[in-house]
Amino acid sequence: MEILRSMLFPLLSVAILSLTLQLQTTSGSATNEAFLRCLLDQSQPSHPISDAIYTPANASFSSVLETYIRNLRFNMSTTPKPFLILTALQESHVQAAIFCARSHNLQMKIRSGGHDYEGISYVSDVPFFILDMFKLRSVVVDVQSETAWVQAGATLGEVYYRISEKSKTHGFPAGVCPTVGVGGHFSGGGYGNMMRKYGLSVDNIIDAQIVDVNGRLLDRKAMGEDLFWAITGGGGASFGVVLAYKINLVRVTEVVTVFRVQRTLEQSNLTDIVDQWQQVAPKIDDDLFIRLTFDVVNSTTRSGQKTLRATFLALFIGDSKQLLPIMNDNFPKLGLTQSDCTEMSWVESVLFWTNFPSGTPTNALLSRVPQVLTHLKRKSDYVKQPIPRNGLDGIWKLMIELQSPMLTFNPYGGKMAEIPATATPFPHRAGNLWKIQYATNWDEDGTEAANHYIELTRKLHDYMTPYVSKNPREAFLNYRDLDLGINHNGKGSYLEGRVYGLKYFRDNFNRLVQIKTKVDPGNFFRNEQGIPVSPR
Repeated sequence: MEILRSMLFPLLSVAILSLTLQLQTTSGSATNEAFLRCLLDQSQPSHPISDAIYTPANASFSSVLETYIRNLRFNMSTTPKPFLILTALQESHVQAAIFCARSHNLQMKIRSGGHDYEGISYVSDVPFFILDMFKLRSVVVDVQSETAWVQAGATLGEVYYRISEKSKTHGFPAGVCPTVGVGGHFSGGGYGNMMRKYGLSVDNIIDAQIVDVNGRLLDRKAMGEDLFWAITGGGGASFGVVLAYKINLVRVTEVVTVFRVQRTLEQSNLTDIVDQWQQVAPKIDDDLFIRLTFDVVNSTTRSGQKTLRATFLALFIGDSKQLLPIMNDNFPKLGLTQSDCTEMSWVESVLFWTNFPSGTPTNALLSRVPQVLTHLKRKSDYVKQPIPRNGLDGIWKLMIELQSPMLTFNPYGGKMAEIPATATPFPHRAGNLWKIQYATNWDEDGTEAANHYIELTRKLHDYMTPYVSKNPREAFLNYRDLDLGINHNGKGSYLEGRVYGLKYFRDNFNRLVQIKTKVDPGNFFRNEQGIPVSPR
């Protein structure tokens, strides 16, 4: 052992000197330099941490930072940058990051996949570093037990592909975008086009591994049911660093059916079709999920004019012969035909839903490069009563006037109505007909353009007030929205957290605060919309 240490000491000294010089060159902060030395001091000979450290002086720093920034609003020259990125390769690197950040009172941002609508995982107004989890990405599938261990840095596409390698009749209920990171998606709830059949991602998680504020590696048994409950829908980054989740696979048919049917205001009785959708979609067969998206397109009959387009996008866990009678009996106004339907495997349906060209090989799910990279703003709502027809007509009129925001309606019902609101921190269960996503994308850089498009999104959101949930007006944690409130993590932390916390978690917020206070009383794991500790 002494011989090994004598061999490693010169190498470690060189690493310390090199990285310290990098920080001195770029930051000039004694605290940052001390933090770096702490990381290197905590490094284990078998798993050196130096290869996982990137400072702004490193040639790869910008690419490591920008690769997982999926909202270009937060990739500007004026966007605050971390003084260091740690791309953890081992659990010991995570433990070192927590120990050293606590010792030097530095803010740590935890990033898994980058699909972070408000940049909370990689932007801060105070000096900070990023603990980047993207290299911890293994997916180990056990078909015999119908389970899988998935590390937080894996993407949903990787999860789906690895499942498909082992089985044609298993899947997992999670998001339809394959480049989303598991860590944030699962810890915030996670939903997809099988939620009416199998519930949310968190409804199918049975174990987890987390490093807590004291650097302990805990599984479900060791962490206890309260903490496990909190990290399955309450946002893992408020409670620790989640390394991996153990999930239950779900059964799918060897052949599923998809369709994408579009209608416009000028082509059809669109309000009648949408009115029937809202009566039917939350109540129809649990094997069928019909998402409804609205956007504004050029009119085909009136030159220079705009019209509203509705897209009905569906997944049915079964073949088209089973699907058509269900649609004809329950949703005849859409006029679905056999030619609208396409049969394929479940994993191929993920590609279809993500708009990959027909025939794309399923290993495209392993790509971490998003199909679209743009500036964006997202908001959310929940609908508990059908929107009256005059309300629908008003929505169409305003959307054509604004042009930019899109609306997406994701129907609930089925399993979502059966699971109690307190089963996980995610409370939006029975009583909700569907969830709304407001989505605005734009290509122009700059604050002026951002303010313009964000304001358009807010106008549509404001217009929808009479038709959505009230007291509180609920919102979905995975659609992070800083319009709902920002926590400055000072003396008013609890009151600030309560503003957005009740919207995201309703009555479950109080339990999350109690758990947070118990496991992280010093509020080390903090962010702009984290769970606060109880007021003293």
